[in-house]
Amino acid sequence: MSNPPGQTQGIHTLVVLFVVIAVFALAIPLVPAGYFIEGVPVSLETFRTGPPASLQLFASGEGRVGFLNFLFEGLTSGSRESAAVGVIALVLIVGGAFAVVNATGAVDRGLLQLIAATGGRPAWMLGSLFVVFSLGGAIFGMGEETIAFVALLLPLVDRMGLPRECAVMCTYMASQIGFATSWMNPFSVAVAQGIANVPLLSGAPFRMAMWATFTLAGLAFTVWYARRHRNVAANDQAAVEPVHTPMNWADRLILLAVVATVAWIVWGVTMRAYYLPEIATQFFTLGLVCGVIAWMDGRMNPNRIAEVFTDGARQLVPVALVIGAAKGLLWIMGGTDPHAPSVLNSLLYGLAHLLEGWPPLLAAQGMYLAQAIFNFFVTSGSAQAAITMPLMAGLGDLVGVSRQVSVLAFQLGDGLTNLVVPTSAVLMGVLGVAGLGWGRWLALIWRFVLCLLVMGGAFVALGVMVGLN
Repeated sequence: MSNPPGQTQGIHTLVVLFVVIAVFALAIPLVPAGYFIEGVPVSLETFRTGPPASLQLFASGEGRVGFLNFLFEGLTSGSRESAAVGVIALVLIVGGAFAVVNATGAVDRGLLQLIAATGGRPAWMLGSLFVVFSLGGAIFGMGEETIAFVALLLPLVDRMGLPRECAVMCTYMASQIGFATSWMNPFSVAVAQGIANVPLLSGAPFRMAMWATFTLAGLAFTVWYARRHRNVAANDQAAVEPVHTPMNWADRLILLAVVATVAWIVWGVTMRAYYLPEIATQFFTLGLVCGVIAWMDGRMNPNRIAEVFTDGARQLVPVALVIGAAKGLLWIMGGTDPHAPSVLNSLLYGLAHLLEGWPPLLAAQGMYLAQAIFNFFVTSGSAQAAITMPLMAGLGDLVGVSRQVSVLAFQLGDGLTNLVVPTSAVLMGVLGVAGLGWGRWLALIWRFVLCLLVMGGAFVALGVMVGLN
């Protein structure tokens, strides 16, 4: 989406990440690397410190850390089922597959038909999508899957004269609001409750009410933003524009393949626990099927299909670099293993130690803030739960905060900040697919996220006052 006249695109996301990494790199040699003793529960008493981490400008050899190595280490971190490698593979494959789908022209003609049929009223469409994706985040922890759905929705929002941010809002933002306020998310609430020795899925009525409140707020913001920034003239032109090429059998088959793929993904994620490798395969299959249909209809030959796929993947290479840089920051800081010396462990201990002796209401808010800050470094909900909950649950016992509220502070602090932290590989992937810079996204969303964080603090306080247990 082009910028309005007089506005600049802003600072490139890679520049923002490089500056952040450089600042931390300067501070790392000054901070002792801490760790928690292995084999015993993580607690303030089991924390130990070692010498400050050694960081060089350039380092070679196993176990050595060099500032200029961050991008390579970030790009090669993780596995086929995690960031960065897995998410980067998914992004590139989705980019290639949807390039093939769009090149057939079927989606474009179908969208013209849809716009004419709906009369150019997007509120119901956006609202319905927001609720569905919020439920996806709440029920089965939807996150990475939204990268593909954003790509699917972009042609629709473009044709309806909506800003591309709307595609991100009704998919990724909705899923993270659901993720943060869930009563049963297996990747955050269930993990945190298990670590804190709280009955699984307990406190569900309180969380369901919280989910409904936050989802309604997010839905209202998305519809309001769409109405305020909608390009009505462009939409009217698209709606009245005659469809010069009517839909034929190939168009209908391609659109049917797109719908079938969406249903296949939903079924696979909910019923068979499909994740990055399977979802990537599903979208590659979509691109292949649509390419074959287009070849049978004489629209593209095999060479053209391969060229389009390659070009689509090439356009998302900058997204891969951003994802790698975000993961490189965690590598610079020593990783996320609580039993391995790292600056990250020292920061966690310092935050927890600060909260000792606070009254329950203030301590709960401090725990909530600590989880929000920690999510900048560890954006995986299950990983953050594994690292922080053993300490925070015990800390809650010391300051009079129930373990259920400790879990609540974790899930809200973790989930809501996923909307803005540049270290989130999924956020950067979604923004890259939508063609949005992180600076632009932050500029338009920070006020709303601040409102969500205030609402989260209110629910944490309510949990303490009603004795959520």
